[in-house]
Amino acid sequence: MPRKAAAKLTTAEHSGCSTFLLSFRDALEVVAGKWKSPILLSLGYKGTMRFGELQRLHAGLPAKTLSKELKDLETNGLVKRTVLDTMPVTVKYEITSYGRTLETVLLQLHGWGVKHREHIRGEGSVKKQVKKAAKPARLEVVD
Repeated sequence: MPRKAAAKLTTAEHSGCSTFLLSFRDALEVVAGKWKSPILLSLGYKGTMRFGELQRLHAGLPAKTLSKELKDLETNGLVKRTVLDTMPVTVKYEITSYGRTLETVLLQLHGWGVKHREHIRGEGSVKKQVKKAAKPARLEVVD
């Protein structure tokens, strides 16, 4: 059966698609990675937290990585950093009102993740479902 030729996109459609993909990539870049979303969710749930509290809450998160992720989130206006004039200096982090606009998206992503985990456990992953092909018989040399 011959394949249908793909319809060419008009300039406007191509531009719209590119804009859609670009904004999608921008959004993913803000929350992508292993730690950004969990940091945002914990600040949204627990409220203002100090650096050490965040690090203890997220076991296995190195201080250097936490510092970088918090700086990225602050740069994007999702987290507010407050330095208190104490001895030693105390730094607190809180989610901004702009950061709270991501809560619905992150909670929906969490819900999808729960369903996906159930789906994989129930049906097994694609890799597990693939049956192994029978091994070919050995060739014997006959004189």
